[in-house]
Amino acid sequence: MRHKTPAPPIALTVAGSDSCGGAGIQADLRTFTRWAVEGASVITAITAQNTLAVSAVTVTATDMVRAQIEAVFEDLPVRALKTGMLANADIIKTVVNAIDAARRSHPTLQVVVDPVMVATAGARLLDAEAEAVLRDELLPRADLITPNLPEATALLGQKAALADSMDAMAEALLALGCQAVLLKGGHGHQATVEDLLIRVGGHEGQRFSHPRRPVQIHGTGCTLSAAITAGLAHGWSMTEAVARAIDWLHVLIEQTYPPVRGELALLPVASGPAPYLSR
Repeated sequence: MRHKTPAPPIALTVAGSDSCGGAGIQADLRTFTRWAVEGASVITAITAQNTLAVSAVTVTATDMVRAQIEAVFEDLPVRALKTGMLANADIIKTVVNAIDAARRSHPTLQVVVDPVMVATAGARLLDAEAEAVLRDELLPRADLITPNLPEATALLGQKAALADSMDAMAEALLALGCQAVLLKGGHGHQATVEDLLIRVGGHEGQRFSHPRRPVQIHGTGCTLSAAITAGLAHGWSMTEAVARAIDWLHVLIEQTYPPVRGELALLPVASGPAPYLSR
C-alpha cells in the first residue's frame, strides 16, 4: 500500500524584490525551497540593485500589497510569515492588519520580523517616518525579530545609548513587545561573530559564535530570517529553528568565494538538501 507523501509546510515572505537575486524575495524563496518549505510571496517594492548599490526603488501600491496578502491567506494554510523590506508606514499597517486577521483563524501562525531599514550597500529601504509604526505596531506582533546592530540602534533611539552591551540592547528590544529577539553581531568588530537570542520568560540568553569572514556578503540577513521562518513552519521550537539556521548559514558562508566586483559577494546556492532537516 502506497503512503501519500505529506505536503510541505507553507511559509510566506512579505518583502522587496532584489534585481541581483541575493536578498529580498529571491533569497527568501530560494531559502524556503532549500529547507523543504513551499514559499508564497508578497512583493512590497521593486528595487534596482546589485552588490554595489541600490540605484532605484518603486514601492508597491498599498492596495496591491493588501490584495496579494488576502489572495495568499484565502487559499493557502500558511504556517509562518516573515517580513523584510516594508518601505513605508501604510504597508506596515496593512501587514499588521493582515497578521491580526490571519491569527483569528490561524492562532499558531508564527511571525518573524527582519526589520530591514538600510541595505548592506548603504541605501535606505524604510521610510524614516515608518520606523515608529514598525516599532510600535509590528514588533509587538512578532514571535521573533532579527535586527543587526545598526537596526537595533535605530529601533531603540536614545535608549540605545544607554545599552552598554548586546545583552542590554537585546533586553531593551524585547521590552518593545515581541516574544523573542535574535540580535545579530555581524556589524561588530570582534574576530568572532556573536549572535544573541533572548525570549520572554527565558532565564538567560543563548549565544551563537562563529569566526568572522573578511568579506561582506549580500543577503545574509534575509537568508537567515527566511531559514528560521522555514524551521518554524516545520514546527520546530524557536531555539531549534534559530540554532539550525545560524549553523546552516555559516556553512554557506564558508563556501563563499571572494567578491568578483566591489566590496560585496553574493551568497552562493549550495546544492543538495539543507542540513539538519531530519529531527
